[in-house]
Amino acid sequence: MDREQIERISKALGDATRLRIFEAISSRNGQMACQDLVAMRGVTPATVSHHMKILSDANLIRCRREGQFVFSEAIPETIEAYSKALAKIATARTNSAAPRNGAKPRATAAKR
Repeated sequence: MDREQIERISKALGDATRLRIFEAISSRNGQMACQDLVAMRGVTPATVSHHMKILSDANLIRCRREGQFVFSEAIPETIEAYSKALAKIATARTNSAAPRNGAKPRATAAKR
């Protein structure tokens, strides 16, 4: 997963309403209709549509139209790849923070 995708997912899940929508969709064993989200969250259809587009662009959900209804489902592979990418970033930071040339590490507040 590239950095742009990590940023897109972080932005998508960083909004409280989108996170609640994503949680609702993820909690269903199948798919969730857009009108169910409108009823559950107390937001307008236009607002739900806007948030769904951002979640879809981040590849967190996929949407499918059946007649006048739009059904959404979470894409768990995206969250798995996102988690691995964040872990890789955290590991890289930890490894790059190691002392070089045998220098002693500086004491941190927790060690003092």
